[in-house]
Amino acid sequence: MKEKNLIESALYIVPTPIGNLDDISLRAIKVLKEVDIVACEDTRRAGQLMKFLNIAGKKFISYHEHNERGKSVQIAEYINQNKSVALISDAGTPGISDPAYRLINECIKKDLKIFPLPGATAFVPALLASALAQIDLFFLVFRHTKKAGKLLSMI
Repeated sequence: MKEKNLIESALYIVPTPIGNLDDISLRAIKVLKEVDIVACEDTRRAGQLMKFLNIAGKKFISYHEHNERGKSVQIAEYINQNKSVALISDAGTPGISDPAYRLINECIKKDLKIFPLPGATAFVPALLASALAQIDLFFLVFRHTKKAGKLLSMI
């Protein structure tokens, strides 16, 4: 008997490994297997990940900084039509130094469900391997805007 698909119509923010593909979580694999569509920065990189995970036949939508405005509306419309979409980046968690926030905001505006999965980060392993692991941590995300640049120069 085939297991019933338990994925809801929603946006799933799925972290991908930074470096070693074996670092992907079981939950991320399950979501990637079950969603209808995978929105990704680079369809070739996503294809390599899917091949590594033995996941075939997924529909990919290219979603990156050069097409994010129009694609955010299109992807949100798919979710509104009862499709499930996984958003992945080339490496790490979507929304950290990539355009995921536009799609997330579009889904929020349309009152669509969003499920962020925990996963890959580069700074936590680096922090743990350093002599700084026991001090307070302040994490500042670099923003690619003039306004953020002014803010960073004031710090």
